Amino acid sequence: MIQDFGAVLLFILLGIILVAFPLALQWLLAPSKPTREKLDTYECGEKPEGPAWVQFNIRFYVVALIFLIFDVEVVFLFPWAMVFKDIGLVAFVEMALFLLILIVGLAYVWIKADLDWVKLKVKYAAGRYKHLGKD
Repeated sequence: MIQDFGAVLLFILLGIILVAFPLALQWLLAPSKPTREKLDTYECGEKPEGPAWVQFNIRFYVVALIFLIFDVEVVFLFPWAMVFKDIGLVAFVEMALFLLILIVGLAYVWIKADLDWVKLKVKYAAGRYKHLGKD
């Protein structure tokens, strides 16, 4: 039985060695002279302002997730389009159903106004956006 898993064990050990050896070699050979300037945060050549632990608005993450959902759609559409003539009507109906589900999801996100950057009717932080609702 051990002979059956010998190759798997060998590959696991080889993977560990191929990761650990360069890290250990770098730790031994690389010069380490940390200074205040080297340990400072690098922000594209600009001097950093404020702490690095700043809370971002949740809308950035929501829009990023929505983008990923609809971007992954292309991963399924492109191969399907390349073999469309060979796969027939059943695959066309399946892809139409897939797109219909995505369109319903987009309509839901649109109706919920999750694609808007500035929401004028904010439930708990209305004070911050109060000036935006007045003309």
